[in-house]
Amino acid sequence: MLKGFRDFILRGNVVDLAVAVIIGAAFGKIITAFTTNIVSPLIGAIVGKPDFSYLSLTLHGGKIGYGSFLTSVIDFLIQASVIYFLLVLPMNYLMAKIKGPQSVSSKTCAECLSEIPLSAKRCKFCAQPIAEL
Repeated sequence: MLKGFRDFILRGNVVDLAVAVIIGAAFGKIITAFTTNIVSPLIGAIVGKPDFSYLSLTLHGGKIGYGSFLTSVIDFLIQASVIYFLLVLPMNYLMAKIKGPQSVSSKTCAECLSEIPLSAKRCKFCAQPIAEL
C-alpha cells in the first residue's frame, strides 16, 4: 500500500502539478499586489473611487450589497487584462520569434477537404487527382 502511494506521489505529472499550483499562487499574489497598489489607485484617480462596496439596494428590509460584487468583477477584469497584456502577449510574441516562420507541409484536397502531403498526386481519402500548385 505504501509503495503504491509513493509511486503515485513521485509520478511526474503529480509533481509538475504541485509545482504549477505553488508558482501560480505566488504569481497570483504578485498580480494582486500590482492591481491593488498600482492599477486600482490609478483608476481611482480617474474615476473617483475604485471601491464600490458602498453601493447597496434595500429590498423588503434586506440589504443587497451589489457594490462588493461589482468591485470583485472589476478587480477580476483588471487582473485578467494585466496578465494578458504583461504576460501572455509578450510570451506569444517571443515564442513566435523563437519558432520563426512555419513551413507548409500539407495542402487541402479540393474534393473532400482533407489534409494531404504537398507531394501527393492523388488524395488518399477520395482518390481524386490533385492539381499542381
